[in-house]
Amino acid sequence: MSSWNDAWDRGKQMVGDPIAKMTAAASSVTSAAASPAPPQQMQEEGNENPMRMHSNKVLQFMEQTWIGKCRKRWLLAILANMGFMISFGIRCNFGAAKTHMYKNYTDPWGKVHMHEFNWTIEELSVMESSYFYGYLVTQIPAGFLAAKFPPNKLFGFGIGVGAFLNILLPYGFKAKSDYLVAFIQIAQGLVQGVCYPAMHGVWRYWAPPMERSKLATTAFTGSYAGAVLGLPLSAFLVSYVSWASPFYLYGVCGVIWAIVWFCVTFEKPAFHPTISQEEKIFIEDAIGHVSNTHPTIRSIPWKAIVTSKPVWAIIVANFARSWTFYLLLQNQLTYMKEALGMKIADSGLLAAIPHLVMGCVVLMGGQLADYLRSNKILSTTAVRKIFNCGGFGGEAAFMLIVAYTTSDTTAIMALIAAVGMSGFAISGFNVNHLDIAPRYAAILMGFSNGIGTLAGLTCPFVTEAFTAHSKHGWTSVFLLASLIHFTGVTFYAVYASGELQEWAEPKEEEEWSNKELVNKTGINGTGYGAAETTFTTLPAGIEASYQAQPTAQAPNPTNPFATAWDDHSASSGVVENPHYQQ
Repeated sequence: MSSWNDAWDRGKQMVGDPIAKMTAAASSVTSAAASPAPPQQMQEEGNENPMRMHSNKVLQFMEQTWIGKCRKRWLLAILANMGFMISFGIRCNFGAAKTHMYKNYTDPWGKVHMHEFNWTIEELSVMESSYFYGYLVTQIPAGFLAAKFPPNKLFGFGIGVGAFLNILLPYGFKAKSDYLVAFIQIAQGLVQGVCYPAMHGVWRYWAPPMERSKLATTAFTGSYAGAVLGLPLSAFLVSYVSWASPFYLYGVCGVIWAIVWFCVTFEKPAFHPTISQEEKIFIEDAIGHVSNTHPTIRSIPWKAIVTSKPVWAIIVANFARSWTFYLLLQNQLTYMKEALGMKIADSGLLAAIPHLVMGCVVLMGGQLADYLRSNKILSTTAVRKIFNCGGFGGEAAFMLIVAYTTSDTTAIMALIAAVGMSGFAISGFNVNHLDIAPRYAAILMGFSNGIGTLAGLTCPFVTEAFTAHSKHGWTSVFLLASLIHFTGVTFYAVYASGELQEWAEPKEEEEWSNKELVNKTGINGTGYGAAETTFTTLPAGIEASYQAQPTAQAPNPTNPFATAWDDHSASSGVVENPHYQQ
């Protein structure tokens, strides 16, 4: 025994006391677990520059300007606004160019030009609606794609590729191949059909509940701003440059926008390398738990969705709004020329005024809707119904005036009022998907927008049939639009809801399989970041001592570094104030 002790003493002299070392190491593990290092220190040890992981010149440049100081969720909304502006501006190009393509016209300098194309009314209708064939096909698949893949990337893909195809469209026309033109426009519809569902997928991760209306309407206002800018700009370019110029301009702008979008946007707040910790905490705490299990064809409650009255209320409202929107987007300039006797060059700016008014109303409506909800003045259901039905009812009433008035001034004023009133409805049905089923918002948007796209398909044929023989056919066109809106008002008022539906949450087995994945792989899938977590088994004595630590030092289960990021966060009011926005 003495010889063993002598050997032990000689070993301690050579390498030190192993028991003391193990105790010291365990103590350091315990202290590190109880008191995590501040993020600044962690950042210095692991990654001195957070830009390194996502290093690109565009992001670095924007972070050095005033744009980099914007809240990232609002920067996302503004860039999305610009993307929608380009997308819907593209849809104005053919509507402005077609009268100079298949009819003789006089330019602003008095020179008469002969038409280049000999299209029949049927051929023109097919070309106007071919975009929507592709657009319709991708609506529901886009919902799946937005739920499975990063929705911000999907949105950028749709705008960028659609813009590139717009550059090719004049070549298709000049080749005088109806098949080539139809193929390009159908392809445009296919890729741009993912945009609306993808944007709803983006807001699933980025929009705090009490800011949904504001953020969503800010983004979707680009659709109407696209018409505000697209109608007069396309008319100006067609009149003063050539019928092909708006196609080239919007195509190039869309490609440039897509490059910027891919460089500065990220799927979730946790993935953004330059977001402030304050904003990240606010978004994640406000939204709460987000399931990381992706919906599949088998897991989606199709029967509950198809039989859900609130879902059908959104669908009917989407169809009603789409009918009038595409009617004006494709035929407003033609209406002003044929029914009101205006020249294309003179009517472009006037045609943009209704959409400008609507854009302003959409922004104000989003702010007002969230104010009423966040201050508990009205419930979400009441807000959605009042805004949607009020907007649709006003639009339908003024459309009746447009249909039957014989005064050009009255027609223009009523048209401005009708389109302007419809802006309130965007804070109704257009963000309602996020209220009733945030998990399936992208899929519901694809479903409802797919039905709404049927309006874009059928509207050109109906309009051409009504107006083929006389300008008086425009009375029937606007009367039909008014009746469709009154139908939307009635259906939405009765069946709409702003409450989370029972079928909208993931099933228990999905959540259980996600927990099993966490236990097997060490990947924490319950939050935004899906951060990797290493599970280390401590000795029994050490584990007991760790569990006995005061609860104030225990890591926050939602965000273990929340207090370390901001020592005075408790008094900052970020978490306590649900209306925080900057």
